[in-house]
Formats: sequence, C-alpha cells, structure tokens
Amino acid sequence: MSLRTQLRKVLPSISITEQEALDAGDVWLEGSIYQGTPDFSASRDVPAATLSAEEQAFLDGPVKTLMGMIDDSVIQNGQHLPEHILEFLKKERFFSLIIPKSFGGREFSPYANSTIVGTIATKSSAVAVTVMVPNSLGPGELLLHYGTKEQQDYYLPRLAVGTDIPCFALTSPEAGSDAGGIPDRGIVKKGMYNGEEVVGLEVTWDKRYITLAPIATVLGLAIKVFDPEQLLGGKEDLGITCALIPHDYPGVQLGNRHDPMGIRFYNGTTRGEKVFIPMDFIIGGQKNIGRGWQMLVSCLGAGRGISLPALGVSTAQVALKGASEYAAVREQFGLAIGQFEGIQEKLADIAGKTYLQEAMRVLTTEGLGLGLKPSVVTAIAKYHMTEIGREVLNHAMDIQAGKAIQNGPQNTLASGYVAQPIAITVEGANILTRNLMIFGQGVMRCHPYLQSMVEAIHSEEKDADKTFNRILRKTVGYSVGNSLRAFRLGLLPFTAGSKSSLAEVRQYEKAVHKLAAKLAVYADFSLLVLGGKLKQAEMLSARLGDVMSFLYAAMASIRYYEQKVSAEDRASAAPYFHYATRFALQSAEEALHKFLDNFPASFTRKFMRVITLHFSHKMPAISDDLIRELAQAAQMDTAFKSQLTHLVMPMPGDGHDINEQAYKAKMACLDLLGKVKKALRAKTIRSGVRFAETLDNALQAGVINEAEYAKLQDYNVKRERAIRVDEFDYDLNLLDVNGKPTNELKAAS
Repeated sequence: MSLRTQLRKVLPSISITEQEALDAGDVWLEGSIYQGTPDFSASRDVPAATLSAEEQAFLDGPVKTLMGMIDDSVIQNGQHLPEHILEFLKKERFFSLIIPKSFGGREFSPYANSTIVGTIATKSSAVAVTVMVPNSLGPGELLLHYGTKEQQDYYLPRLAVGTDIPCFALTSPEAGSDAGGIPDRGIVKKGMYNGEEVVGLEVTWDKRYITLAPIATVLGLAIKVFDPEQLLGGKEDLGITCALIPHDYPGVQLGNRHDPMGIRFYNGTTRGEKVFIPMDFIIGGQKNIGRGWQMLVSCLGAGRGISLPALGVSTAQVALKGASEYAAVREQFGLAIGQFEGIQEKLADIAGKTYLQEAMRVLTTEGLGLGLKPSVVTAIAKYHMTEIGREVLNHAMDIQAGKAIQNGPQNTLASGYVAQPIAITVEGANILTRNLMIFGQGVMRCHPYLQSMVEAIHSEEKDADKTFNRILRKTVGYSVGNSLRAFRLGLLPFTAGSKSSLAEVRQYEKAVHKLAAKLAVYADFSLLVLGGKLKQAEMLSARLGDVMSFLYAAMASIRYYEQKVSAEDRASAAPYFHYATRFALQSAEEALHKFLDNFPASFTRKFMRVITLHFSHKMPAISDDLIRELAQAAQMDTAFKSQLTHLVMPMPGDGHDINEQAYKAKMACLDLLGKVKKALRAKTIRSGVRFAETLDNALQAGVINEAEYAKLQDYNVKRERAIRVDEFDYDLNLLDVNGKPTNELKAAS
C-alpha cells in the first residue's frame, strides 16, 4: 500500500463548496506572508490609491450635502429613515457606486467606495448601512459579473438611479454562518408564466436578517436547486443558485422588519411558499444553476474588504477626534484630563490603532483596485478592523465618561457604540471569520503545494502515485527550506533583509521577516502532525491566522508611513507609526507563543521552539514613554492628525463641530490660559465660581487685556458648550442651550 493510499484513509477530501471557495478568490500579499517571505517589494509597487477629480467632487458635493441633512438623534428616535434622505440617496445615485457608467452608475474605485461609506458612518450608521448594502454583496454586483445581457440592461440602470432598491437574501433561521447548508430550495418543475407553460423552479424560502428587505423592490435569493424529475437531465442535486425576483411577484412575502439594536436601517425577513419562477429569473439564466456558491464567494470576497472595514475605520476616526479634543478641553483637578497618564494610556491606544486601521483600509482597497479578489486579506480586514473598532470606541467611551452615555445630538459616540456589534455579525460572524476562514482558507490558498497534494491523494488517475510523490518531494524541500530560514533568522537576526529607505522602518521590516519565517515552520508542522484534524483545532489554527493578520497589518503600517505620510509630517506621524507597528508585531508574536504553548504534541512543540529559537518575547515594546509621546501628539492640532481623521466631516452645529470649535479655540489660547493659571497660583487673582468670573477678575487685575479677554471668553463659551450634554424636559423634549424645547426628537416619533 502506497503512502498516498494510506493518507487517503485519514485525510478528508476537498468538498465541492470548499473547492468553489478556493477557486473564487485570488492570492495576494498573504501568500508571501504564509510562506515566510513577506513580499515588501510587491506591497510597495501597488499603485497608491487616490480619489479622482470626479470622486472628490462627489465627496465635496452630494456627500457633504447629505452630512448636513443627517441628524442621527432624530433618525434613532424615529421609526423610519427620513423619506427626504432616502430620496436624496436615490437622486444622487449613492446606490450605484460600483455600477458602470454605461448603465448610469458612478463606477467609483474601491478606495472611493470605502471613503464615502466611512465618511457617512461617522455621522449615522443607519444611513451608512443603507448606502453600503447595494454597493457590496447584492444583486448589483452579481448582475455585473454573472447576469445575462437582458438582465443587466434592465436592472442595472434601474438600480443606478434608485428606481429599484435591492436586497439579497442568504441567511436562514436554520443556516447562518453555514451558508452552504441553507434549507431554502427550488424544485425544477413545469409551471405557468405569462400564460405559457415553461420549465422553471418552484421555490420555498424563509430568510431573516436581510438588510433593505422591508423597502426592497427586487429580491436577490440564494436557494438550493433539485431536479427530482430529471427535467434538465443529469443529477438531481444541482447546488446553490442565485435568483432575482421582483418584490411584487405573486407569493413573495417582503416587508416585516427586525429592530437591529435600534439602529434605524431597514432590516427584515422574506418568505415564499412554492413560488413558481421562470428560468429567466436565475442570475445568468439556466446555465448558472448550481454556480451560486461560487458567485457569492467571489463577490463577497471583494465586498467584505470595503464596507465593513470602512465602518471600523470610521468608528476609530470618530473615537480619535472626539477623545483627543475632549481630553484637551476637559479639565479636572486643575489640569486637562489628557495630562493624566490613565487617560493617556487609553488615548494612545486609540491613536495608534486608528493609524493601523487607516493603513489597512488603504492597502486593502488598493489591492481591490487592482481587480484582485483576495478573500483571505478581505477576511482579515473585516475581522480585525471591526474588532479594533470596538476596542477604540470602548476607550473613547471611557475617556468621555458621563458625556458619552447621555443621548442627544451632541453625543458623537452613542449611536456608533450601539451599532458596532452589528458589524461583527455581517458577511460571516467574526468568530467564524477568525476561527475558520482566515487560516482555514489561507492554508489551502497560500501553501504552494497543499491543494495539489490533497487532490493527488484523492485522485482516481492511474499515475496518481507518481504525481503525489513528485508533489511530496517539492513539499519536503519547501518545508526544509522554511526550517533552515527560520533557524538562520533566529540565530543571526541581523541577516533579515530590509529595502526601506527610512532608517526607522528597517527594524520593523526585519521583524516581519523573522515572524513570518516562524509562521511558515509552525504551519508546516501543524499540517504534518495534525493533518485533517487541524480543521477542528480552531483555537490553534486561529492563532496562526492571527499571525498572518497582524503581519499583514504591519506591512500596511509600513507602506502607509512610507507612501502616505509626507516628509514634513513624518515627525508628527512617527509616534502613531511606531505604536501601530509595534502593536501588530507584538500581537503576532504573542499569537505564536500561545500557539506553541498549546500545541498538543510535546516533542514537536519542543522541536519547533528549538528550530525557530522561539523562547522569549523579542519584538520592540510599546513603552510608557511611547504612550506618553503619542498621547501628547494626539492632542496636538497637526496636519497629520487631520489626515488621520479625514473621514469625520463636521457640519455647522453638530456634535463634531461643537467639539472641534472648542478644541481649536483652546489651542489658540494656550499661552493666555497659561498666564491666567500663573496668576491664580501666585494668588494675584481669585478664581470665580465659573471660569467666566475668573476671566473678569484677570481683566480687572490687568493680567490680560481687552483683546485677550475677548479671545478667552470666546473660548470659554465654546468650552462650556462642548462639555455640556444634551438636556430634555420631563417628557424628553430636547432643550436648546437656553432651556427651550426644540421638539426635534418628539417630532420624529
């Protein structure tokens, strides 16, 4: 019995759905990371993402107008998305960002799509999600890639101008993360359509969590198709299929709503019982029966890297801008709270991770802009960027404390805080994404020989043994090379390469090479020792996935610093860069330690430690000095901080604007405030009950002149408004700054 035959008994074959998922995407930078040789040259050669003149004009025009129209407190206290906002989205073609111009769409780049969604999300999660869905996984993208010409010509122009609003129904009560196990089915039968008997599908479905379903006019539907009467010939089980059905088609039930955390985007159910549809309703026509899973995975791989990461980045940028401004303006115990180390620790983490988020957003959308569909990279972006968004938002809530928990138009965090868990459930729950997808897909996609080896093991060809033996020799050579490289870098770390022209970058580029070399060895031994059981060892494989993810994040951080930070901004950007890159490297190293600590085979575990010389933590540390430096930098009004919070678009009178005005006023008064505080310490003047009285005393004592007094009083008015929280009367009617009801919230109920 050959080795191949023995392995065939213990190793599972690649299922059809797994094979379709593997065939649907591309391998990009993650391939070189997995193989232990991160390709920095490839990352540096990716064309830099910029907004075209048309895309910038859209941001400066319709997006800015939309931001001025949004009052998220009104939306969240109402029952529906305001009709005037929905009509504006249709009129300005917000639903057609990915639709080609030839069909009336805007045909924007992935980077622009991400920037637009992220900008809207800084003001309203409900509006952002409404814009996001038609431009992500849904009928529009499926029609673009797989629809018939007739379907494209009819639907795409209608989708572009909002005549039709799409939704796509995949999730069922019995099949959430296991999308391949959907019970919804279509039976091939003959039936009547437009007065004629035709071959079609009798479809029964029950779907939930479908965004835009309550207002959709066209329903995308994923079902399993069966042909028990052999009307199409061939096998009975034809596989997952995607169909497109008008909302008013007989038998379609569409309209019941869910209430996702009170965030007022439309989300709900759709059902149908034995609804007969013609073959023309299948996306791409009858020839695409059974291709649905491949179609979905291919489209999802790209969409997953745009919309949900954009939500995570927008959360981080709101957190950084709001927390840094509040920490600089808010004073306790005679000091701005940003001077206290407890606050600085949180603020530095927000700042560093916001830099990392933006760096990953840019690099990921740049990859998608090349026309690639790197499903592992987009899974990395979706999981880690939504999770980091949660972390930094929690920190911002801690810093703003009481102000952060009081609802109202001035609160810039509460709506995002409530909405953030939604992002971790969409397009694959985060637990699934981390524990099964990132390394699970990565090991098959990125290993140069594994997929071919598995196919050879289960092959029925006469020369299967010969093919297997040839692949095995290559695999052994590959693994030996990985081990030798990891041992060399562990023993002689200075031999790690770096081609960066910036001295501060080189240590990090070398560190990525050293960690990636270890990852390649550990992945090889995991496959050798655990084999098919690695799929069930989710905690172990997830840690290897974390290593891949954080090394990708480190590469993104390096690329952003080298290419997106101007030479004159490098000094102010350096603390952000150092914190973000060290966080990524430390997280990757910690994942390697946890992997080794829990590897089940004792001898192999010890051998891996020795061959990679992995015994202690060696990555550059995030020191207290770096935390203090970054926290101070985050409170400064620099061009780089503006670049890092560019998605936040303050509008006159909104919470972002109120905070920014107070912050900028204080930055302009620092020297004057110093004079007043010095006089207070010297007891030249007395403090008043309110700061305005202290300024009166300072003017009377000659500590400040009339012009300085006016400047400080202007700051104080803005400061008092910024630290104020919204107030309501007993019946929760919103009160203005003079204590008079505005009735805005009540009018929305």
